Amino acid sequence: MTPDDLALTPRGVRFAGRVFPCTIGKGGLSSSKREGDGATPTGVHHIVGMLYRPDRISKPAAWAIPIGPRDLWSDDGRDSHYNTLVSAPYGFSHEKLRRADPLYDLVLITDWNWPNAVPGCGSAIFIHQWRRPGYPTEGCIAFRRDHLRWIAERVFLGTRLIIPQA
Repeated sequence: MTPDDLALTPRGVRFAGRVFPCTIGKGGLSSSKREGDGATPTGVHHIVGMLYRPDRISKPAAWAIPIGPRDLWSDDGRDSHYNTLVSAPYGFSHEKLRRADPLYDLVLITDWNWPNAVPGCGSAIFIHQWRRPGYPTEGCIAFRRDHLRWIAERVFLGTRLIIPQA
């Protein structure tokens, strides 16, 4: 591990010489992630994208992509676009990226089960804002808003996210 890695520890995520409190999936950590299990997958993942709400925050990095009103994320294993960004209207099960709450105002996308997604192995392992301290996610990693922004301004495409076995 290097200081440039995002590394999950018992105290939070270590990155760039700091440790940030975070929350993980309600299903805990898993080495056999499945769609809908609420678990955060263990292993070494990479940051492959960044999305943000331009109507709510300024662009956090030059490579960040704005989230538009029609942006969705496919979470349907029957869909040929499973675990990718898609646009409304959309006939398969999906998650809206432009949410009423602030959870997805800033999103770092990981390469979990991507780019060649295996149906049923889980979709959309994001790094995003938490609801509140200690409130678990559906499998993502979540941070306090200002901590997420600080991290987003310093990561780059390919930054490693290391989630060790429990």
